[in-house]
Amino acid sequence: MNIKTRFLVVSDTHADPISESLPSMPVDVAIYCGDLTEESKLREMEVTLELLRSINAPLKLVIPGNHDFTLDLPVFRKKIVEANLLDEPELGKREYGDFGQARDLFKQAEKDGIMLLDEGTHQFTLQNGAQLKVYATFSLRPRRDTYEIENGVDVVITHGPPRGILDRNTKDKPQSCGHPEAVARSRPRMHCFGHIHEAWGAKLVAWGNTSGEHPSHLTAIDNSRSKTIETLTSLRRTEWDTPETAERRPRYNAERCCRTSHCEGDEHPVRSGENTLFINAAIQSLEEGPQQLPWVVDIDLPRVTREEVRR
Repeated sequence: MNIKTRFLVVSDTHADPISESLPSMPVDVAIYCGDLTEESKLREMEVTLELLRSINAPLKLVIPGNHDFTLDLPVFRKKIVEANLLDEPELGKREYGDFGQARDLFKQAEKDGIMLLDEGTHQFTLQNGAQLKVYATFSLRPRRDTYEIENGVDVVITHGPPRGILDRNTKDKPQSCGHPEAVARSRPRMHCFGHIHEAWGAKLVAWGNTSGEHPSHLTAIDNSRSKTIETLTSLRRTEWDTPETAERRPRYNAERCCRTSHCEGDEHPVRSGENTLFINAAIQSLEEGPQQLPWVVDIDLPRVTREEVRR
C-alpha cells in the first residue's frame, strides 16, 4: 500500500533571502536542487541554511550546484589555484572558509533535518510511514559509467536537467543540455532539478521504448501520453489577461507556490515504471521581476515494510 507524500522542491536561489516568499504549509520532504549560492562564500552558505531551517519539513535534502564549488573539495582546490590565492591564504579563508568548512556547516545542520547528499543512492524512512529511495548527483554531464541509477529509486535529484525535458537554454543560441539515458532506464517516480532558469516548469512524461543500450528522449518518451503541467508561459501575466484569468495563474495564488498532485485518484497519477514527473524548480528569474515559484508536489510512495522496520 502506498502513502501520499508531499514534497517542496526549490532550486537556484543563489543566496537570496527568500524565506518569506516560500509556502508555510507543512511538507514531508523538502528538496533543494543546487546553486545555493552565487559565489560559494561562507556567508552565502549561512543565508541558505537559514532558509532551509525556515521550511516546515522534518527532512530537507540538498545537493550542490555549479555555483557551490566549496562543497566539492577537488574543485575548490582548483579554484584557489586559478585565482592565485595560494600566496594569500587568509584572503581566501575570509571569504570561502578553509577546505571542508562549508561542508562542516551542513554537517552541523543535520540536527535540523538538513542532509547534504553525496553522489549515490540514499534511503530514508519518513515520518509519515513511507519509504523514500533517492539518487543524487550534481554533475551536469557525468560520465556514463558513474551515472547508474539503481532500480527502485523513487526520486532522482540533479542540478541540471535531462536532455530534451525542461532544458531549453535561451541565452545566446537556444540549446538543450542534460543527460537523459540513466533516467529513461530507471524510470523514477520523480526527477527534480534546476540550473536552466528559463525552463522552469513541470512535465509528466509517459515512457515508451527504453530498451537498447542508450535510450534517448527521442526514442524513450511517448509524447502522445505525456502532459505538460506548467511552464513560464502559464506562470506569467500577459497583456491579454483579464483580472479573472490573471488570478487563476499560479503566481497569483495565496499559497506562494505551484501545486500539483499525482497520486492514485488524481487525474494524472504517477505510476512506478510507467511515467515520471519532471520538475524544474529554478527560483531565480533571468529577467527583472518577481521570482519564479517553488513547487509543492504530492506523489505516492511505498509504505515501510515490517522487514525494513526491523533493519
